[in-house]
Amino acid sequence: MKPETAQKKAAKSRTIRADYLARVEGEGAMFIRLKGQEVREVKLKIFEPPRFFEGFLRGRSYLEAPDMTARICGICPVAYQMSSVHAMEQIAGVTVDGPLRELRRLLYCGEWIESHALHIFMLHLPDFLGYESAIHMAPDYKAEVEIGLKLKKYGNELMALVGGREVHPINVRVGGFYKAPCREDVLAFRDRLIWGMEASRKAVALVAGLEFPDFEQNYEFVAMRHPDEYPLTEGRLVSNRGLDIDLSEFEAEFDEEHLEHSNALHCVHRERGRYFVGPLARYALNHDRLSPAAQQLAKSAGLSKVVLNPFKSIIVRAVEMFWAYEEALRIVDSYEEPERSYLEVPPREGTGYGCSEAPRGICWHRYSIDDAGLITEAKIVPPTSQNQRTIESDLREYVKGRTDLPDDKLQWQCEQAVRNYDPCISCATHFLKLTVDRG
Repeated sequence: MKPETAQKKAAKSRTIRADYLARVEGEGAMFIRLKGQEVREVKLKIFEPPRFFEGFLRGRSYLEAPDMTARICGICPVAYQMSSVHAMEQIAGVTVDGPLRELRRLLYCGEWIESHALHIFMLHLPDFLGYESAIHMAPDYKAEVEIGLKLKKYGNELMALVGGREVHPINVRVGGFYKAPCREDVLAFRDRLIWGMEASRKAVALVAGLEFPDFEQNYEFVAMRHPDEYPLTEGRLVSNRGLDIDLSEFEAEFDEEHLEHSNALHCVHRERGRYFVGPLARYALNHDRLSPAAQQLAKSAGLSKVVLNPFKSIIVRAVEMFWAYEEALRIVDSYEEPERSYLEVPPREGTGYGCSEAPRGICWHRYSIDDAGLITEAKIVPPTSQNQRTIESDLREYVKGRTDLPDDKLQWQCEQAVRNYDPCISCATHFLKLTVDRG
């Protein structure tokens, strides 16, 4: 073979292998195989060992579910807690409302705030501004980093106020809380929420001014929808392609598939395949449920009522962070201490369903318990497993037309594409360790 022919052949084949993904929850890798301008294969490999939480739950008391499921995630433990308590209360036929329901929403606002602030300022913004990490960004953007840290700090403090501590809250129980905060302590938080609303406005303006790749896809968005509220913990599951179901119908519409390259299951719609959960889905399906101030803020940032560019999720998250501060302030201003911190939820044999909107999308649970209150079966479908197929699809489509980019630029942009979906933390300085095999 002539040398020039061999060189051309080598140039046509390219393998991009990221052996470790950082700044995502757990351990994973990315593999992309190119042949000329054609993307032959894309795999998001999740190789973290299975954690067996569904197995751990079997045989345990239904009252232990919120404490055990909180340990699934350090960034969004409230999502897992709320999904589990709603399922148990459904089995018992108990509805939690009034001040206790408001306290649950206040706790959830804290989780959205701390998670969105972390993602916007620490995980995603460095990509857009061309920095390796928030630490590298800080000398040039000191004020912005400090605002991001303070926004996150207030979210954490709100979680501690209601949940007992910032990570894996210990005050949540089936039926309500072990202890309700006093009105004086809740009202003392007011000034921090007012500051957070204004700082969130600035965050929206900051990220709206970033440069975004020209990349839009035709997604099926799936999210919860409540008759009156922007969704957190209650409602039906809907999509922009006609889905409108009760939580109990989830398994009739969706199925989890095991793929050889991933220990994490891929959840797909049984007929239409991949779908998209998270901020863009919530925003598209519940724009009319945002407060007037949040809607106006989104409009001022140049957002339409539906956003199809996943890179602009950083703007939507900033709008949601503003809304969470605004909603928290509403709850604080109207808060009255409940007569009791929880309702009695007696055990009853049956099956219940719960779902809530974690910062990165719907977190669906199903539990069966016996008449003694012991869990006989548990199924948990987290947001990450629901978005995996769409992440792979995005990478495949995004790399098309960009195959001529140098490896370092392609790496950088793939980092951003994956990070569009995951606000969780891993304090690595680089998102991808990239290896290119030419030949």
